[in-house]
Amino acid sequence: MKLRSFRWRIAFLSALLAGAAVTGFAVVAWQLIYVAKVNRLDAKLENQMRRSLRPRTPQAWQMFAASLPRELDTDAETLTALLVVCHGQVEFQSAQWSPEFQVDFPPPPNLPRRSPLPPTPQSPWGNGVPLPRLPLHRERSDLPPRRDWSERVLFAQLQPRIVTQTTSTGRWRISFASFPDHQVAIAVSLQAVAHEMGLIRNIFLVAIPGTLLLVAGGAWLLAGSALRPIQQLTQAMQHLTVTGLNQRISPSTTDEEFVELIYVFNQMLERLERSFKQASRFSADAAHELKTPLAILQGELEQALQQADLGSANQQRLTHLLDEVRRLSGIVRKLLLLSLADAGQMNVHKTQVNLSEILTTIVEDIDLLAPHLAVTVEIEPDLSVWGDRDLLTQALQNLVSNAIKYNLADGWIHLKAGHLSTQHPTTIEIVITNASEDIPIDQRDRIFDRFYRVNPARDRRVEGVGLGLSLSREIVRAHHGSLTLGSSIPGQTSLIVALPDQTRR
Repeated sequence: MKLRSFRWRIAFLSALLAGAAVTGFAVVAWQLIYVAKVNRLDAKLENQMRRSLRPRTPQAWQMFAASLPRELDTDAETLTALLVVCHGQVEFQSAQWSPEFQVDFPPPPNLPRRSPLPPTPQSPWGNGVPLPRLPLHRERSDLPPRRDWSERVLFAQLQPRIVTQTTSTGRWRISFASFPDHQVAIAVSLQAVAHEMGLIRNIFLVAIPGTLLLVAGGAWLLAGSALRPIQQLTQAMQHLTVTGLNQRISPSTTDEEFVELIYVFNQMLERLERSFKQASRFSADAAHELKTPLAILQGELEQALQQADLGSANQQRLTHLLDEVRRLSGIVRKLLLLSLADAGQMNVHKTQVNLSEILTTIVEDIDLLAPHLAVTVEIEPDLSVWGDRDLLTQALQNLVSNAIKYNLADGWIHLKAGHLSTQHPTTIEIVITNASEDIPIDQRDRIFDRFYRVNPARDRRVEGVGLGLSLSREIVRAHHGSLTLGSSIPGQTSLIVALPDQTRR
């Protein structure tokens, strides 16, 4: 899972919060359901305890014990137990009663003395006929008929003790109470309650993960919908090129929270487009305007050099000036090509170009320019691309010239060209490797910057102004290829050119 993704974090946090809430609700609900079931069982135990107010014979107690499973809603007689103690002796004990049960009978309730009834009033007429006695209070509807006064008091005062105990056979709920003539204890197993709570727990275990999946999926979809404007901005930035600075994003179908962001992004594109056009126009105009005076100056210097005396100081000065003018002309020419590339207006006259012939000619020039370097060549025959021959020749010459200038005193150059990648068989790769000092790690990403040179002193021991690599990369890009710096290997530098092979398409 990519937790660094905002969308993933929204889904994960939503599921986490929902999981905490649902789990907490499930735990509380499970406890409440358990308490409710136990309370209902306690009410049934209390009712059965009220049924045992009167003393009975052992046969009657056996019938009472047999009716307990039905009254307590248990599945079998093994889940209930009854104990009756009369005057300290066990009068009845069901087979399910366990000696592990610990029963502490409370003292029996004290029955108040009943006041005698007043004498029956006689008839005022003296005939000896008693008046009818009116009831002092209404009979309680919850008592069975013909119940004497003591049973009514016991019924009102009865508060049996109910406890939970754990034995080797499981958990039991035990209710016990004391009456004037006997003591009764009723035990019921909590196995049925535990079974029902287990079913409820299993339902929660199935429902909670499903709920969390629904919450996470919903949060994922909502986050994706909310981040759609950001995705539009990302796509617009990915397609942002020199020729695509005029594109804009319409905020009409965007949420209000992102309208200002899109508005600022469109304004940034407008400023960027305007600044880029001004810079490109300035570079192109300056380079174009400098071409004519430099050409005139070069012609005048060449003519003056022809008229100067051989070996004179004047001739040496004119020679140095002519070299600087030619160098400046080369810089202007490269700047003009770069400005055209920036504006997407580099004129590429594409024809079928044989790279093998161009590379062979360049290798022959290396033997003339740097005879002290050891040169090894591996060039496949008939490497053809569709492009501009002059521009490709200039790009490859710049790379080879860079390998010569930044080589060691008695170094070497290795040039390899062909279908070198098995993953991209339709791509021609040209690898130019030379012995050199190690390029610092923090400067490897800047070697293609314009006017950048690894030597910070920028002295003239190494010719150039830092435009060759950037111009070569722009030329390769114009041919739908790439120019990259090879992997860092101590003591050498590699430049890799990748161009599409037209013969294998």
